[in-house]
Amino acid sequence: MGRTKPPPRRRAAAGAFAALLLVALVCGTGARAAPSPSPPPPPSGLDPRITEIMRKPEYRHAQWGLLQTEPGADGRVLRSLFPGQFFIPGSTAKLFPVSGTWQTLGAGHRFVTPLYEVGKRSGETLIGDLDLVAQGDLTMGGRTRPDGTVAYTDLDHTYANDFPGATLTPENPLAGIDQLARQVRDSGITGVDGDVIVDSRLFAPDPVLDPTPTPLIINDNLIDLLTTPGDRAGAAARLDWRPKVAPYEVTSTVKTVAAGGPTDVTVTATDGGTRIRLSGTIAAGAAPLLRTSPVTDPAAFGRTALIEALARAGVEVTSPATGPNPAARLPRDYDGRPRVAAYTSPPYEQYAKLILKVSHNLGANLDICLLAVTTGSHQCADGFPVLAGFLDRAGVDRRQVELMDGRGGNPADRATPRAVVRMLAYWQGTPDARRFREALPILGVDGLLAENCRDCPARGKVFAKTGAAVGGDALNDRFSVGAITIAGYLDKGGGRFDPFYAGVTGASTANTDPAGILAIANDLALIAAHLQESPP
Repeated sequence: MGRTKPPPRRRAAAGAFAALLLVALVCGTGARAAPSPSPPPPPSGLDPRITEIMRKPEYRHAQWGLLQTEPGADGRVLRSLFPGQFFIPGSTAKLFPVSGTWQTLGAGHRFVTPLYEVGKRSGETLIGDLDLVAQGDLTMGGRTRPDGTVAYTDLDHTYANDFPGATLTPENPLAGIDQLARQVRDSGITGVDGDVIVDSRLFAPDPVLDPTPTPLIINDNLIDLLTTPGDRAGAAARLDWRPKVAPYEVTSTVKTVAAGGPTDVTVTATDGGTRIRLSGTIAAGAAPLLRTSPVTDPAAFGRTALIEALARAGVEVTSPATGPNPAARLPRDYDGRPRVAAYTSPPYEQYAKLILKVSHNLGANLDICLLAVTTGSHQCADGFPVLAGFLDRAGVDRRQVELMDGRGGNPADRATPRAVVRMLAYWQGTPDARRFREALPILGVDGLLAENCRDCPARGKVFAKTGAAVGGDALNDRFSVGAITIAGYLDKGGGRFDPFYAGVTGASTANTDPAGILAIANDLALIAAHLQESPP
């Protein structure tokens, strides 16, 4: 059984909310309704403000889950409501694969992507091929700051087609590719009489994981399209896009309309995604609008990007830059082949932070494939037994977790509050406890909780991953909330951090205004804030 499909006019919005919990309402400002006469009573001992939320009409037919414990694996239960019942996790599911990958690879693990000579040199010319062996590096240098950390924005570019306000990091998305090209030139090669090939044999793309990870990822396998209004109404809008790699071409017919007018930009792609066209309008004085278009063949894209980078570095390749990736030319292995270049990533801890702060779906799914690779397998599905073994070692009852992906977007995904809290409690007994906690969004500070509770006492004192699963209810012309969840740590002072989970399944909005979903999401953030503020 799949998720409920909304009617066309709101399908995109529902799909976006199912992928991401974006809480855009400031804590305490969500719409409040009169208490419903019929919802089930919440448990005793809760903060009255939490009780008031749970009795709102939109939760009349909903089921709440709640669990807060003292710190540690054997922490005493402080507050509990259906802790052993399955809930749709949404993106709180990311806590499991990120934890498993962090502990399997190690916080300091770096992905080293090598470039090999396959042929022989004649002076400064390589007679043969340069093979780039993809290693599952999530960013290939495209987000790496000068200090070696990975950059992110509170609303990531991967969500640009779903939400207004998504922004770009300033880093060059081709930075790692450029670095490889410079290393080739520094090795003494100025010409390649042959080809450049991307070796993507690390693992096979698995369409069950959506978005589907690939061994080579550049700019999240996206083309960024930034539209800025012209100087006056009637003027053509300005367009910038990246990364500029052949044969991708982008054109725009977007026009500037009067201030306050509609901003509505449509993106269409043809010729295998390489011909991208933007149309529509943008209001004068409006903020730049970001959209994205997918890279449909990441290996071919990476090959062309590297050939173009080599040319910029002073290395000429005889083969045409564009065209399919000639994987059939790859050798069986690289034993004895000279390694002429390599790009080394930031430590995995930085990638975990990116995944958790912005709810990076591709990165969370990639973790499943990376776990499979640790066993020597090329099939991403073989990552799940590795994750299962980790959960057993972490003391998480994996019968209380059901996953078909890493991001929490599959209709089959389920987890109990007890399993989520036990996962969080596990970290408190590890040397990386603080680093893991601070990799989560922080209430009112950063990531997907940046705009919540900016002025409330709990600001900066809740570290939590959020999640959502939302579909359309065509029968009643409203949104159906499969679940909205939040889970993480409550800073109770004195170095004490209580693991907690709060979630609701079966809620409904009054109509098709997305503000209703945001109000429910805000309620979950408020509950977390009230738990933090409540005395033990």
